[in-house]
Amino acid sequence: MKEILLFASGAGSNVQNIIQYFEKKNDVKVAAVFTNNPEAKVISIAQKHQIPTLIFNKEQLTAGFVLDKINRLNPDLIVLAGFLWKMPETIVMAYPNKIINIHPALLPKYGGKGMYGMKVHQTVLDNKEKETGITIHYVNEHYDEGEFIFQQNVNIEECTTPEEIAVKVHQLEHQHFPQIIEKILKQ
Repeated sequence: MKEILLFASGAGSNVQNIIQYFEKKNDVKVAAVFTNNPEAKVISIAQKHQIPTLIFNKEQLTAGFVLDKINRLNPDLIVLAGFLWKMPETIVMAYPNKIINIHPALLPKYGGKGMYGMKVHQTVLDNKEKETGITIHYVNEHYDEGEFIFQQNVNIEECTTPEEIAVKVHQLEHQHFPQIIEKILKQ
């Protein structure tokens, strides 16, 4: 049985989608959900599915507390599903090519520190892009610069608000993210 560890900071639509996808499988299990936000909806999502959670602060992330908890779980893959903090280099080095992230744009455009969620979609809209999409990539020591695993684009010429773009991007995320996770685990 392969085990994945999910990191998230917010509402958790990707976490919910990933949990539901793998509940139907008998060879992959979501081992835990880690969050930096004590108010995150991902906590109740995980509890509803009887998945252990860990809430941590910035100091615990950088001082080794979170790495110790990861090591105890020894996951096959760490999945950042809407996790807004930079993963410390100590964790990245301890789990090379075992940490992936999903970004709501076609990297290398619209990535980097501070580029997440509606900020990305608003910038895409402001720049009058005709398409955007998702990028699933390995995590390295820099924001959004790890090796690309998968990209999928979507036409947004008809979109007039960042919220309309977000709907299209979320559809791509929900369609592709669990399948890419599964594919990586089978390599």
